[in-house]
Amino acid sequence: MKPGESTANRLRKLGLDRAQIALVMEFSRTDPFAHLKHLYIPLQGPRPLDEAISTAGGIAWDALAADLELKALPGTFAAGEMLDWEAPTGGYLLTAAWATGRWAGQAAARRLG
Repeated sequence: MKPGESTANRLRKLGLDRAQIALVMEFSRTDPFAHLKHLYIPLQGPRPLDEAISTAGGIAWDALAADLELKALPGTFAAGEMLDWEAPTGGYLLTAAWATGRWAGQAAARRLG
């Protein structure tokens, strides 16, 4: 490490984002670099299914144009869990998020010309 360079900055230069840096620093406070490849984060088991359900809420459908553009903010598009829907997490939710992302992305690209 260069003199005066912080551990967090060095971890950032390795390509870690802020959450990853925080985890490394939390689980290996004395010498993060010595333990980085072997960082142990214990799995305590799966969370309850109720916590994996997307809850209702988000942008109301009537606030959107047909191309998922916000009526109140032209040029701003919404997709995925930004929208008001309720669905179990998993394949259907992911598919809907990707599909609305594509839908909104294509509309944004058309708007840009």
